[in-house]
Amino acid sequence: MNETTATRATTDGDISRRTLAAFDREELYDVLKTMKTARAADERGMNLIRQGKSFFHIAGAGHEAIQAATARRLNPQVDWLYPYYRDLALVIGAGVSLEDIFLQIFAKADDPSGGGRQLPSHWGATRINLPAQSSNTGTQFLHAVGSAMALKRKGIEGVAYVSSGEGTTSQGEYHEALNWASREKLPVLFVVQNNKYAISVPADDQISGREGRVCEMAAGYHNLKREFVDGADYVESARAVEEALAYVKAGEGPALIEADVVRLHSHSSSDDQKKYRDGKELEDDLRRCPIVNFERRALEEGIFSESELTELDDLVKRELAEAVERAERADDPDPATAADHVYDQSGKADGFDYEKSEPSGHAVVMVDAINHALREEMERNEDIYIFGEDVAGAKGGVFTVTKGLTDTFGEDRVFNSPLAEASIIGVAAGMAMAGLKPAVEIQFGDYIWPAFMQLRNELATIRYRSNNAWSAPVTIRTPVGGKIHGGLYHSQNIEGFFAHVPGIYVAYPSNAADAKGLLKTALRIDDPVLFLEHKGLYRQGFAKAPEPDADYLLPLGKARVVKEGNDLTVVSYGLTLWDALNAARRLEKEGRSVEVVDIRTINPLDKETIYQSVRKTGKALVAHEDTLTAGFGAEIAAQIAEFCFERLDGPVRRVGAKDAHIPYNPKLENAVIPDKDDLYRAMTAALDY
Repeated sequence: MNETTATRATTDGDISRRTLAAFDREELYDVLKTMKTARAADERGMNLIRQGKSFFHIAGAGHEAIQAATARRLNPQVDWLYPYYRDLALVIGAGVSLEDIFLQIFAKADDPSGGGRQLPSHWGATRINLPAQSSNTGTQFLHAVGSAMALKRKGIEGVAYVSSGEGTTSQGEYHEALNWASREKLPVLFVVQNNKYAISVPADDQISGREGRVCEMAAGYHNLKREFVDGADYVESARAVEEALAYVKAGEGPALIEADVVRLHSHSSSDDQKKYRDGKELEDDLRRCPIVNFERRALEEGIFSESELTELDDLVKRELAEAVERAERADDPDPATAADHVYDQSGKADGFDYEKSEPSGHAVVMVDAINHALREEMERNEDIYIFGEDVAGAKGGVFTVTKGLTDTFGEDRVFNSPLAEASIIGVAAGMAMAGLKPAVEIQFGDYIWPAFMQLRNELATIRYRSNNAWSAPVTIRTPVGGKIHGGLYHSQNIEGFFAHVPGIYVAYPSNAADAKGLLKTALRIDDPVLFLEHKGLYRQGFAKAPEPDADYLLPLGKARVVKEGNDLTVVSYGLTLWDALNAARRLEKEGRSVEVVDIRTINPLDKETIYQSVRKTGKALVAHEDTLTAGFGAEIAAQIAEFCFERLDGPVRRVGAKDAHIPYNPKLENAVIPDKDDLYRAMTAALDY
């Protein structure tokens, strides 16, 4: 079903809603106060910058009517709010106080949005369902889809509100969100506030829809109710929101409202719109000011008197002054806390009973150990949901890791996603913020890059930017590495990139028992974990291990000395670890003693185990399959050089792949990726130094 209303007129059967008098006077008073408060806060925010008391502001002036109409009809105790940076009237209407808004503007410690860590106009509140915002354009759409999915899975009758400007609809994640929400008839209310400028770029340069309308561009999405409405008119906005919410709550599908609004201030405090907009256009926008026209109609219809409007202005000014004064007096953040809350600091993970017993079950290959870990944790925690490309049904992913899980837990808990990696991570983030525990699969590490924005700028930062108010503990599994003749696009190692991202843990097991123990821990902690599975280890006999039981947990950040020695320390992980062991055993036959350390997790890195080994042997070599330049081995080598320097008897050496892509031909691939012979030669050179 596709619905659209391409005009601003209401339906003929609802003539009464064309006048303000059709609404309760109390509602109109509250709405006008919300709009005036937002406008006054915008103006004060800009003044504070001119006074040197703040540094940044994005105004919502001209957008207030659609925002106030929407806020009035949402229940932020149940519904989820994913606004964008112009939604000041929306968040005020939803219950964010003026004091909280100015605590953020002044970047104070008590700012509930982020404790001074995030820019102004990026609100968040835990007492309502308002996750702390990031500065990305478009990422929030997928979060709304995820939270709407959580509402649906939990059987809660609510909606997820998400908004943006018209420029953001050029982002692919906007369309991915429309696709997913429409396909599953999810309760999402999309509100695009079209002020005709994406900073300085006019809408005509952005939008391909008929008549330059966003809602026309979305015509192909099934089950999506669409409407273009005068977003500067409260009456029209209220009607459109009511009809959209009725459609969404009836389970018909999502709704998209394109609100035609005006931008009365420049894009932000860093912009000057007079450089690219002519005076007549600005004057025309002023004539559509939603507050001025609301007041005019209220006077014409006899709803408020001039004196009542004056009293309201005085009230808003007084409340604003008091809020600003309190916020300005508040304490600044303590610099000693600047690096706090990158990860969960509650101590939850420290309280687990790790390695309760030695793995003693039948030997299993890694792919089965991972499957069993997922199964056991899903039985233990009904909030775990698995999704990704091809993971459901009899196939169970391209490597059959999730085989049989749909049969056991049903299609609601194990299901296929669209073939869109950003969607997988973004939707998982929204589900996680709403209290679920997604365990998603990216089919190959090579294809994780469309999701890098969601991983780096959303999952990794939500706890930090919200000052520990919000988190998104998603587990992301993905196969990585070469040796399966996958060519350039099925053979990448990606750990070096993600090791550079604070806020995401990275695990990279080398055997079945470690894989099971680490994955089960990842599924229980309150931080996002990128779980890397080398494809070349899935079914290798040498990576088999006795299977741990269902209670076996392995801590992140605990390396293991897999072979003891006295003359050289080799630090490795993943498939390369096995080449290192092979070379070490070969050297042992020659009377050389090599210690091999499996770090097991990239982040956190167990530095102490590495240091203890190097201080014992006096020499170190780091080996991995990733490219040598800026591979993770460089970081390990730097740590050893800095903290073990006085105990070293030679340079810290590295072995990695050539700085090239992985070719398809097996001989070419073997020439790029290091093998046991390369490790043997490098280890011999280190020992002979």
